[in-house]
Amino acid sequence: MEEKKSTRFITAIIIAALFLFAPVSGFSGQGREKINLDGGKIGTVAFNHHLHQTLVGDCMVCHKSFPQKEGALNAAKAAGELKKKQVMNKTCLKCHKAKKKAGEKHGPTSCKACHKK
Repeated sequence: MEEKKSTRFITAIIIAALFLFAPVSGFSGQGREKINLDGGKIGTVAFNHHLHQTLVGDCMVCHKSFPQKEGALNAAKAAGELKKKQVMNKTCLKCHKAKKKAGEKHGPTSCKACHKK
């Protein structure tokens, strides 16, 4: 009987350790830490990719509109699959403004706060 309890305890510790060291809610550490996005005429957007992976947790929240690969935003715009500002207005700003309205810590809510010349 004691042996079964000991085995269960060790199994529970191993499972807990796997969860502890497993990726957090979809954050797998994939992708570059920081990305400079082409922001058109008003300047580049310095995007902290890993911060967003950690906070959002589900890659598909952002990547539902474009593939998870370098240059995907520009390629989708060039192919006519995305309109200019579509991702920024419908995903980024929408999330930032919702967090601000809820009184939570949030990202920038104006264009010039992200775009740097």
